[in-house]
Amino acid sequence: MSDLERENIRTGLPRAAEAILACAVLALVAPLLVLVALAILVTDGAPVIFRQERVGRGGRLFRIYKLRTMRASIGPQVTSADDVRVTRLGRLLRRAKIDELPALWNVIKGDMALVGPRPEVPRYVALDDPRWRAVLAVRPGLTDPVTVQLRDEERLLAQVRGDRERFYLERLQPLKLEAYLRYLQRRSWRSDLWVLFLTFIAIISSRIGDDFHELGKASVGRSSSESS
Repeated sequence: MSDLERENIRTGLPRAAEAILACAVLALVAPLLVLVALAILVTDGAPVIFRQERVGRGGRLFRIYKLRTMRASIGPQVTSADDVRVTRLGRLLRRAKIDELPALWNVIKGDMALVGPRPEVPRYVALDDPRWRAVLAVRPGLTDPVTVQLRDEERLLAQVRGDRERFYLERLQPLKLEAYLRYLQRRSWRSDLWVLFLTFIAIISSRIGDDFHELGKASVGRSSSESS
């Protein structure tokens, strides 16, 4: 991507509006978070909050907060639907995206935006790639159009036979980066609000994003045939 294309990346909702909205939502869901935290503590023990380093705006590292949904173990940093590290309660939380709610604190702090490219772990970010440098020109977000369209990413990864990390880095991540950039070059505060609305709808309906999911399944098929 050229310097000119990077300059064409647009901003969305104002930072102040995001912070106010994040505070309001966090206050609204606080009782739910307390109940879920107690459920995690009773069923799976401590810790309740999962903390992990992610790459933020300009390549700066920050610590993201989520409700813990997995057992502590060494393994790939991509998660599939059949991942044995995910707890029974964790599967429910991940399906409803409740585990993501503590990241509203990251929005309040300014590490993240409500809408923006999803933040990756450092090992999956190539700072020498111009696409990544362009994506990291903005704050990462809680949600974005790719997240809405690719809501079943974990089920998609579960269909991959062989190295799922390799599939993610070589097949899925490039699709996501290109989609991030397409959105960032046309975004506005109105489009960000629309993405937030679609995210809410996606949580209660698994039918959104079938086209992108089919594209992902086609990539799975190519990957499987190449590895066989």
